[in-house]
Amino acid sequence: MAVSAAAVLVACGPGESREDTEARPSQSSATVRTAEPPATPTASARPEEPTAGAPAPRTAEGAIRRYGQYLHALGREDIDTVCEVAGPAARKAQDQGLGPCTSTYALVVQMISPEQKDALRTATVDPQRIVVRTPDKIEMPVEAVRASVTFSESDLGSYTLEYLDDDWYITD
Repeated sequence: MAVSAAAVLVACGPGESREDTEARPSQSSATVRTAEPPATPTASARPEEPTAGAPAPRTAEGAIRRYGQYLHALGREDIDTVCEVAGPAARKAQDQGLGPCTSTYALVVQMISPEQKDALRTATVDPQRIVVRTPDKIEMPVEAVRASVTFSESDLGSYTLEYLDDDWYITD
């Protein structure tokens, strides 16, 4: 479907980082936290957005929050945010000839149906379905995306997020 172009944009070659290994529950890694300030909601900050300038939590919850930002931005056609989160993977794709992230994703969002965009704007991630490979590398299978429409591997794809430079980024 339409969103599959986004999967193509950030996908590596067949089989890379897509091995069929046993899924480990994320709770053990998700509950191991680095020191972070207590969460105090503010009127202006949305829960999925970290405080500007503050490092993102190096936790499964932090990765889920960041992936949620990507999904919501894709649904809103917010190319700048999409390219911020998917930057490392987009650079790999550009090196393979797909073009700059902003122009590639501008085409991608045009192919997403209005129903899919609406679903992405409010999509959540099921923490039970993510796979924590290491504290710095988390797999987000398409089955973990909870939305008003079901996305398949060909629609949206699965992604790998890695903790780089104090934040989570899509790298594969």
